[in-house]
Amino acid sequence: MTDSIALPRIIQGGMGIAVSNWQLANAVSRAGQLGVVSGTAIDTVLVRRLQDGDPGGHMRRALAHFPLAGAANTLLDAWFLPEGRAPDQPYRLLPVYRRTMTPERQLVTVMANFVEVFLAKEGHSAPVGLNLLTKVQMPTLPSLYGAMLAGVDVVIMGAGIPREIPGALDALAMHAEAALRLDIEGPKAPEPFQLTFDPASIGGDALPPLTRPLFFPIVSASSLATTLLRKSNGRVDGFIVEGPTAGGHNAPPRGAMQLNERGEPIYGPRDVVDLEAMRALGVPFWLAGGYGTPERLQVALTEGAAGIQVGTLFAYCNESGITPELRSRILHAVSHDQAAVFTDPLASPTGYPFKRLLVPEHQDALAARERICDLGYLRQPVHTEEGRVIYRCASEPEAQYVAKGGEEADTVGRQCLCNGLLADVGLAQLRGDREEPSLITSGDDLAGVAAVAAGRSQYAAYDVIAWLTGEPANV
Repeated sequence: MTDSIALPRIIQGGMGIAVSNWQLANAVSRAGQLGVVSGTAIDTVLVRRLQDGDPGGHMRRALAHFPLAGAANTLLDAWFLPEGRAPDQPYRLLPVYRRTMTPERQLVTVMANFVEVFLAKEGHSAPVGLNLLTKVQMPTLPSLYGAMLAGVDVVIMGAGIPREIPGALDALAMHAEAALRLDIEGPKAPEPFQLTFDPASIGGDALPPLTRPLFFPIVSASSLATTLLRKSNGRVDGFIVEGPTAGGHNAPPRGAMQLNERGEPIYGPRDVVDLEAMRALGVPFWLAGGYGTPERLQVALTEGAAGIQVGTLFAYCNESGITPELRSRILHAVSHDQAAVFTDPLASPTGYPFKRLLVPEHQDALAARERICDLGYLRQPVHTEEGRVIYRCASEPEAQYVAKGGEEADTVGRQCLCNGLLADVGLAQLRGDREEPSLITSGDDLAGVAAVAAGRSQYAAYDVIAWLTGEPANV
C-alpha cells in the first residue's frame, strides 16, 4: 500500500499559507523525514512573489520546467515585475475563485502548485507531500494536478471529509477529467453541483501518465477513518490522527459546544481518538497535536503509529515561510513567557475552531482592521431561492454578508484568515498607508519551541528533527 515510499517517523505539518513553503519541505525531506508544502492560496503566493521581483529567481527556475509549452511565458508576461513593486504599489489580484473558472485561471493554480512541489523536490530524491484544506474546495482539482505534474508523493487533506479525493487522484494520474461534489448552502438545487477540472482544457492530455500519489486524510476520530476507508471512491493509504492541540483549524468538540473561562471550546473524553480502533484498520497512521516531543514520539510508536506529524516546532524554524522579523519576535515572546495560544471558536469563517497566537501588538492591529474580502478562498457558495449561486464569507463587511442572506450574528469575531496569513509570510496587501496585519496560528506546544530553541534566537529544521529523534538529522 505504501511500498512506494519508506514510512517516515516525522511528517512536517502543512501550515498556513506558505508557512510550510518549499524551503522548509525541501530541508525536512533532505533530513530523511516527509517534508510537506501547503497548497492553500498558493496561486496568490506565486503571483505576489513574481510581483516582488522573484528574489533569487526560484519561481522562474521552476517555471522553466513546467511541461506545458508557452504557459510559463504567458504567466511571466502577465505578473513578473523585474524590479518589483514600488513602495506604495498594492499587489494586483487574481480573479476570485468561483464554481466555474476559465482554463486560464485554473492554469495559474496548476502552475503554482507545480512550482512549490518542484522546488521542494529539487536536489534530492526523497518524497514530498502536499497539504490542502478540504473546506477550500474550488481550487482543489487544479491544485492536485499541478502538484502531480511535479511528482508529489503524498497528498494530505483535513478540515472536512475528503471522500472523493482518491478517485480524483486516480483520474488526474491519467490526465482524465476529475469531479468533486460542491458543498453548497441554501435551497436544494434540482441536481447536485459539481466542480470539474479537465487537463485537456489546458493541454495536459498529451502528457504521459503520472504517478498517483498516496493519500493521507486528516481525521479526529476512528469512526471517520473507518468511513473514509469504506466509502471513499478510491484507495486511502494512511491517516493523520489530529488532536485539538494542533495548530490551525481544529475539529469542533463532539456534542454541544461549551466554552471554558477563556472562551475556548472544551474538549472531553469523547474527543479522544480510539487508537485500538485505528490499529485495527490495518493502515499506517501518524499522531498529531501534542506529540511534538521526544517522549511523545516514543509513545506514538508504542501505540502502533508509524510516527507523528509536527507543525508548531517547524513553523518557527529558519526555513519556514514566516518572515525572519516576525519569527524573531515570536521566539522572543515565547522565551519570555509573553505569548499564549487561544483556540478561537469564532475567528475562522469556516465555523471550525481556529488556534491563534496572541502577541499584544498583533491583537491591536487586528482589532483596528477594516473588514474586506478580496481573496475569497473561504467563501461559501449559496444556492438562492431564485436558482442562482452566490458567494459569501462571514469575515466580509457585515452589511454585504447580511445582504446575501447571512445572519449578522455569524459575523461577530470573524477574522480574515486569507489576508492575515499572507501577511505572516511577507506578502501583506497594502491598504493605503497600512499593510494588512499578521494573524498567526500556532499549536499549543510553545514549551517545545522553547526547548528546541534552547535560548538561541533561531534554529533550523534539522534541529527539530535531531531533538525529536535524539539522532543527528541526515542532512
